[in-house]
Amino acid sequence: MKLIQLDIVGLSNSQTQSGAFALILGEVTGNRRLPIVIGNFEAKAIAIALDNEYKSQRPITHDLFKTFAIGFKISVQKIIVSSIDTNGIFSSIIYCINEDGKEIELDARTSDAVAIAIRFNAPIFTYESLLDE
Repeated sequence: MKLIQLDIVGLSNSQTQSGAFALILGEVTGNRRLPIVIGNFEAKAIAIALDNEYKSQRPITHDLFKTFAIGFKISVQKIIVSSIDTNGIFSSIIYCINEDGKEIELDARTSDAVAIAIRFNAPIFTYESLLDE
């Protein structure tokens, strides 16, 4: 399956669900968009990672994940937004590698995967077929 690289295009209040946010991922080399509805906490975790000026007083879960991974010499290589179910819920896979070259795949909510990808400067991808849906 062909992978398409995505960038974060926007993060805003959801037009369809009260109290939710819309994370908009867009093709790096095209105009297609992938809107993902996420919760308030998840949106805040992504916004914090995107804002280089803001530092929380205590590490949030995604910062803890990064510290843990670095401590055990694990790096995040990429994430893939891998599927969407019949309820509109997206799933992703975080691809990691340790210092010995062992690859690890972690199943994750897409909002968590994106928040982690930002912290590791890891690229975000999806499958062409998912973007076409």
